[in-house]
Amino acid sequence: MQTVEKVCGIVKKQLALGDDQELSAESKFSDLGADSLDTVEIVMGLEEAFDISVEEDSAQSITTVQEAADLIEDLIEKKA
Repeated sequence: MQTVEKVCGIVKKQLALGDDQELSAESKFSDLGADSLDTVEIVMGLEEAFDISVEEDSAQSITTVQEAADLIEDLIEKKA
């Protein structure tokens, strides 16, 4: 669950969302007003925060907080 919370924080920061904006694992980036450039910036923020590298194909398939968290956990596992 921690990964999801961290992803939510990064998404909020990248999209300049207010603290009152509720995010959950099911939150879709597009519903939050993110366009493709925002999604790239979110992925870059995630890479920095988690010290991982996301393939471009994978980055384009991320549409929700949960998908991002799952991908991050997979990449961290592979790295370990």
